[in-house]
Amino acid sequence: MRLLHTADWHLGRSFESWSLIEHQEQFLRWLADVCIERSVDAVLVSGDVYDRAVPPLDAIHVLENALGSLVATCPVILIPGNHDSPTRLGFGGQLLDAARVHLRATLADIVRPVALSDAQGTRLLVYGIPFLEPLAVRDQLGCERTHASALAAAMELIRADVRRQPSDSSGLPPRVVVLAHGVVGGGARSDSERDISIGGVAEAPASTFDGCDYVALGHLHRPQWIESAAAGPLIHYSGSPLAYSFSEEQHTKSVTLIDLAPTGPLTVEQIAVPVPRRLITLTGTLQQLCTDPALDGHADDWVRAIVTDPVRPERIMDRLRERFGFIVAMAWQPPAATGPTPLDGRPEDVSADPVEVVRAFIEHVTATAASARMLELVDEAVQRIRLAERDR
Repeated sequence: MRLLHTADWHLGRSFESWSLIEHQEQFLRWLADVCIERSVDAVLVSGDVYDRAVPPLDAIHVLENALGSLVATCPVILIPGNHDSPTRLGFGGQLLDAARVHLRATLADIVRPVALSDAQGTRLLVYGIPFLEPLAVRDQLGCERTHASALAAAMELIRADVRRQPSDSSGLPPRVVVLAHGVVGGGARSDSERDISIGGVAEAPASTFDGCDYVALGHLHRPQWIESAAAGPLIHYSGSPLAYSFSEEQHTKSVTLIDLAPTGPLTVEQIAVPVPRRLITLTGTLQQLCTDPALDGHADDWVRAIVTDPVRPERIMDRLRERFGFIVAMAWQPPAATGPTPLDGRPEDVSADPVEVVRAFIEHVTATAASARMLELVDEAVQRIRLAERDR
């Protein structure tokens, strides 16, 4: 059986002030072609389908068209991420099941696996854990107010459900795949991901997913493997299909193919995603940047320029735009500068723990350490704001 793992589409997102919807649509058309060419049996989408809880209409249309193309080849299994509204994304989920679009957006859906099988006798159960805000689920799951605890409680439910599954005539247990969205086991982050930590606690250990064969993760935009115990599952972030900040400049974007048989090890292949527009950071004097023929090939790239003139030139961005039509950021950094200077134009996305920001503010203003009770109240306020934003 062959699965394709992807995540973090962020439909509706812009790169600085430039819309990416056309590039996102191109990726999804390419993805549908890959599913046909590689005989994919199911597509796994591990959250952050949209970029915000209330997506723009063009993003909704792009998703509708993409799902129509994908299900013509194979089922699609999706979970909401921290950018999605589970209510909106999950609307009509029971009806969409009949159309081979399997949305797993609620707590009840955690123990509602998608059962798949093939002619070779492979039995597969695919479970989806929607992004879990601890404040919203701690009473139902009986967990602590951390993402790690919420994921652990969800996995206990899944392991119990797997034990209840009936065996078939082969006597072999089913293979188990889990979709989840969050930070696991020291994954490398970028500036593009929204911080989800609560009081600095966001990361779940790899052992959380013991008992699975493959864990299809979303949230982190760099494709990467998470180390687990020798007998543990394969745990992988497929990463985002497009770069959403210059912190992803060196990423090689990909989707992941997983082949599994009734028994034995899984085989995995990463397929590079076509790059619609490259990211490049160029450094030099304004004269060099505007005239060097070696830079002609970057006219259609997303450009970040570091200008090194000893005296700040006039009209820097205007002159750079004449050379680079897609320049999105610029910093003036003269040779004597000891550190980076602020970028002109819109700042890049910055991920910061809001609780840590408030703690630093309290200590700066009062010259005393923030108490544990203060930080607990800030934690709760942050979670309530996130829930209100998600469900509005």
